[in-house]
Amino acid sequence: MTVRVHRVYDPPAPDDGVRVLVDRLWPRGVAKDASQVDAWPKGLTPSTELRRWYHAGEGPYEEFAARYEAELAAPEAAELLDQLRELARRGDVTLLTASKSPGRSHASVLRRLLDEARGARGA
Repeated sequence: MTVRVHRVYDPPAPDDGVRVLVDRLWPRGVAKDASQVDAWPKGLTPSTELRRWYHAGEGPYEEFAARYEAELAAPEAAELLDQLRELARRGDVTLLTASKSPGRSHASVLRRLLDEARGARGA
């Protein structure tokens, strides 16, 4: 079972598995039917305040990631993260984002958390 991070603008791949949009807003220029998004848990995304803080360049990625992880401890986000972990336990998952730098975005934080959960389970 693999967790991937792709830009939502990239065409769907046969090995994507469950495609989960992890952005709060629907990406511009992407038709909902063509995107093949299977789930869109908006409550799992960073708060508007955190997103604006990070995109304004007010802090490093590492601090953004730590703040985002703290937000994921809130009840709604924690429940959605558990549901995402369950999807990842059952098969391949592709996290979709409109971010120009997916490797330094909230999607990469989610991927790391999912990978860590799988690693802890396998240990």
